[in-house]
Amino acid sequence: MELLLKMFTTPTVGHLPVPGHREKWLSGLGAVVGIALTVLVSRLVLGDHIAVLVVASMGASAVLLYAVPHSAFSSPWAVLGGNGVSALIGVACALLIPSPVVAAPLAVGLAITAMYYLDCIHPPGGATAFFAVMGGPAVHALGFGYVLFPVLVNAAILLAVAVLFNKTLRAEQEAHVAEIESHLHLPEKYLIRHSDLVYALSEIQSYIDVSEEDLMHIYNLAVQHAHPGEIAKA
Repeated sequence: MELLLKMFTTPTVGHLPVPGHREKWLSGLGAVVGIALTVLVSRLVLGDHIAVLVVASMGASAVLLYAVPHSAFSSPWAVLGGNGVSALIGVACALLIPSPVVAAPLAVGLAITAMYYLDCIHPPGGATAFFAVMGGPAVHALGFGYVLFPVLVNAAILLAVAVLFNKTLRAEQEAHVAEIESHLHLPEKYLIRHSDLVYALSEIQSYIDVSEEDLMHIYNLAVQHAHPGEIAKA
């Protein structure tokens, strides 16, 4: 029973704080606005039936953009590059490989590999590539136009709404973090050099779902909290 419970629970280190109610509702509101716009635009251009299908992968992008905006998977390049290259590979596989049973998994696998090399890993890209193959005649008829619309246009809409939300409704929190970091003047003995951080990340040999910049923010805030006396002396 204990083993079964472990399989269905998320491992945690202690009890990490979770976002407050305001942040949770902002995430949901952003997703409502972003997805509503993508559905509206897709319906106007493609019609009801195909619009519902092609917007499906955007739901996963919305989770990343609005619920975890600081994730490396949520950066503008990850959202646009990841969806774009995945769509391109998916269409190419659909056109070049007659069997969907072969084309679909190959499209997803190649999309993941390409996103790795282009440094734009975005998990919904897998769905974007998959749907380019398995979306049926209506999607296949779009050809490489599928890459620009609906994929990149919809991704850009979601991204624009996310940027707007972050610049307005989340600006106060960003300013608070910047204010704390501006007072961080600690002796070198307390600090990790940038080169050491890069080395540590490279040694893990796996993709870490946090940007280098955000990791440094977290470290600086932790150091500020751990050594307030040193800051006072600076």
